[in-house]
Amino acid sequence: MPKEVTDVICPFCGTLCDDLCITVSDDNKTILGVKNACAIGSEKFNHQRLPGRVKRPRMRQADGTYKEVSYDEAVDWTAKMLVKSRKTLMYGWASTSCQAMSIGHEIAEKVGGIVDNCATVCHGSSLIAIEDVGVPSCTLGEIKNRADRVIFWGCNPAHAHPRHMSRYSIFPRGFFTVKGHKGRKIYCVDCRYTDTAKCADEFIQIQQGYDYELLNAFRTAARGGDLPDAVGGVPKEKIYEIVDDLKTARFGIIFFGMGLTHTMGRNHNIDIAICLTRDMNDFTKFSIMAMRGHWNVTGSGQVLGWQYGFPYAVDLSRRDQARHQTGETTSVDLLNRNEVEACFYIATDPGAHFPVDAMVSSARKPTVCIDPHINCTTEISDLHIPVAMVGVETGGCAYRMDNVPIETRKVVEPPEGMLTDEELLTKINKRVDELLVKGGA
Repeated sequence: MPKEVTDVICPFCGTLCDDLCITVSDDNKTILGVKNACAIGSEKFNHQRLPGRVKRPRMRQADGTYKEVSYDEAVDWTAKMLVKSRKTLMYGWASTSCQAMSIGHEIAEKVGGIVDNCATVCHGSSLIAIEDVGVPSCTLGEIKNRADRVIFWGCNPAHAHPRHMSRYSIFPRGFFTVKGHKGRKIYCVDCRYTDTAKCADEFIQIQQGYDYELLNAFRTAARGGDLPDAVGGVPKEKIYEIVDDLKTARFGIIFFGMGLTHTMGRNHNIDIAICLTRDMNDFTKFSIMAMRGHWNVTGSGQVLGWQYGFPYAVDLSRRDQARHQTGETTSVDLLNRNEVEACFYIATDPGAHFPVDAMVSSARKPTVCIDPHINCTTEISDLHIPVAMVGVETGGCAYRMDNVPIETRKVVEPPEGMLTDEELLTKINKRVDELLVKGGA
C-alpha cells in the first residue's frame, strides 16, 4: 500500500517549506502525490518519475551524439580533465547539499579551481553590500511572529516564492501577530504592478532605475529633512506618510529581490537599503532580508564563507590561498575573457541564464555537467553525469534564505545504481588524488 512521508522539506526555493506530505509507492521508488507544496515545488518532486529520465552518464561523441558510459568511466574522465586543467571553473552548487559542496571545494583546492555559485548572477551585489556595511537581519520565524510592517521591494514572491506570503510574511498568525494579514501593513515597491502588489495594502510605483534615490529619500524623511516634490515618481507627501507609518511599527522588515540588485546602482542600492534599515532602528525594530532564489544558494555562500572567508567567486588557482574579486573571479567575466581551461558545472544550468558569449566560450572547453536532468548546459557539455535528486532521493543540509540550516529528507530511493552528489564527488576526489600521486597521468 502507498504510504505518506510527512514533514518533508521542499528543495525548490529559498523558503524551504518544511510541512510537505509526500505519498510514495509501497516499494519506496515512486512519488505518487504531493500535498502542501506550491505548484512549482510539486513539480520538483514529480520530476522524479518523468519518463525518459537519464540514468547513466552520457559522453559526447565526435558526431555530436551521446553515448552511455559507466560511472567509473565518467569519474576517470572528469578527474583527468580537472588535473590537466590549470584553471577550472567549478560553478553552480545552489541545488545540492552542503556536504557535497565541502567535498567539491576540497577537489578545487587540489586542482586549482575557481568555485563560484549562482549569487554571481543574482544576489552577488547584495553580498558585496553586506561585505561593505553588514546586515541587520533576523529569521523568518521572527517575521511571522512579530512583523507588523512588511515591505517587498523589487521582488515578486507570489511567483518566485509562492508560499512565502502564506507561511511567513503576510497571512500567517504568529505569537504577536494573532490577526494575520489584518494586523500587518504590507507595502510593495516596484516599477510594475505585480501579483505581489495585488496582495499589498499599498503599491508604490517607482520610476525604473530610481531605487537608490527613493531609498535615500526615505532616509531623509526619517530624519525630518526636506524633499523635492517627487522622487522616482513618488510624491514627497507619500514618502513622508509611509515613513511616519513605518516609525509606528513594532517590528518592520524589508524584503528585496533582483528588481533592486539588477537595476542601476546594484550593490549601492543594497548599501542604502541596509542604511535605511539601520536608520529605522533609531525609532523601532527593523530588519532586512534578501529573497534568495535556489533552495540552497544561501548554503553555498555559507560553506564558502566558513572555509575561505568569501561567499562566492573564490579563486583557488594558487592553491595555497583563496582570492575573491567581483569582476575578476566571477564566472561570466572569466568565460568572457577565456581565462579558464575547463568547466565543471554542478546543480545548475548556466546555459539557460548566462550571456550567449559566455556559453559560447564554455562550449569550446572540456565541460562536465552534473545534474539529474537534461538541460541547456548538458547539451553543450562533453560529459553529462546524472545524479540523485537532493532533497528527494537523498538528504543533506541546506540553508534557508534567512541563514537557518535545515536537514532535508530522503523521500524515495533513486534509480538503481545512480550515485548521489556526495558519492560522485567522493569518487572524483579519490581519483584526483591517485592521478596527482602519479604526476597527473
